[in-house]
Amino acid sequence: MISAAPRSGQPSGPSTPAARRTAGAASIELARRVLEIESDAVRALIARLDDRFVKALSLILERQGRVIVSGIGKSGHVARKIASTLASTGTAAYFVHPAEASHGDLGMILPDDVFIAISHSGESDELLAIVPLVKRQGAKLIALTGRADSTLAREADVHLDAGVAQEACPHNLAPTASTTASLALGDALAVALLDARGFSAEDFARSHPGGALGRRLLTHVSDVMRRDAAVPAVLDTASLKDAVLEITRGGMGMTAVVDGARRLRGIFTDGDLRRAFERVSDVTHAKVTDVMTGNPRTIRAEALAAEAVQLMELHKISQLLVLDEAGVLIGALNMHDLFRAKVI
Repeated sequence: MISAAPRSGQPSGPSTPAARRTAGAASIELARRVLEIESDAVRALIARLDDRFVKALSLILERQGRVIVSGIGKSGHVARKIASTLASTGTAAYFVHPAEASHGDLGMILPDDVFIAISHSGESDELLAIVPLVKRQGAKLIALTGRADSTLAREADVHLDAGVAQEACPHNLAPTASTTASLALGDALAVALLDARGFSAEDFARSHPGGALGRRLLTHVSDVMRRDAAVPAVLDTASLKDAVLEITRGGMGMTAVVDGARRLRGIFTDGDLRRAFERVSDVTHAKVTDVMTGNPRTIRAEALAAEAVQLMELHKISQLLVLDEAGVLIGALNMHDLFRAKVI
């Protein structure tokens, strides 16, 4: 049988296990070098942050319009991500492709807007072509480039230096460390704006209602708790047998113990039942109040479901009873309810 030769332009891989191990070790070493170069590029930004960053921050906060972020090629992908991060953290922002801006999208830019132009060289023709038009509209220009002496940097109201010592590409050509630095600087700006606006975790969740964070931060106990007949409960005059039957009916591994006004007296769980056989000599005549746990952990219906999770984990319990302001039992929930609601 004749084996097929590799196609022209497709070099064959290492042919022996030893050669493959050597190639694998070299790949790992190269990958580590890439990560070192990119982490050094981001770390170098720290020392270069100065009043220009504060000026860019103030420029955005003082303007009543939106932030438009633009870039071409790899810088365009970075610009899209920065615009998305800004929008999700309290700063109205969107991405405009510079080529499309020259063909009508420039009409989206208004006098009160801030235009962030991203270009490592600072000489991107597509961006330079629209800069005079952006400024003519009355919008302010922030340039994020790798060269302080570039045309884009000189034309900007504020220039943010995202220069890097070298790219992570072995040929020092492919945008790698430079895009990482630009992205990190954009994130720093977004988070600084978030802090200045007092943007909270709840605000963030409101813009992410479909995600896990939204469910965790916007779901309340009242949204997931069991109500009415679905809440296992017996009167404080009930026998131990009645309480066991109620646990079985409710399917929550517990029953609440209440008085005639449905005010909470205690909780009786599967664990209490096991301990009852050790503590009570005659279980057939025992009352639920003889074996229940008094003053159980409770929560209010208006509390966040995330608080219920924290309370259960802290006290190593799997159920919580829900009371109103008068101490009346109005609901119950357990870990399974929280799992079903995808809060955890």
